[in-house]
Amino acid sequence: MTNPPQNPPPLELPKDLEPVYSNIVRISHTPSEFVLDFSRMLPGQGNLTVAARVLMSPIAAKLFLRALTENIARYETVFGEIHLPGNSSLATDLFRNIHPPEPPPSE
Repeated sequence: MTNPPQNPPPLELPKDLEPVYSNIVRISHTPSEFVLDFSRMLPGQGNLTVAARVLMSPIAAKLFLRALTENIARYETVFGEIHLPGNSSLATDLFRNIHPPEPPPSE
């Protein structure tokens, strides 16, 4: 017998909550949790600063992935397909202007 789905309790937003804009996220994990570090990459910015850190259990991370996938599908139904830049890998698109240092000249 399965339990009927339960509605989650309503979310309360604190009055002083400041939204955080992020266009880059670093994801790492341990056996027991996923860590999402959100930041902003801006032109000419040298170092990235973590603006928000979210920790999730593996189950919560997978449920989040499912919810995000469903919401992106709904968004694209209303507003059209989201086109990703370029035909190469995401890492190449994000970091194409970052080059390794030149090797020292041979003596």
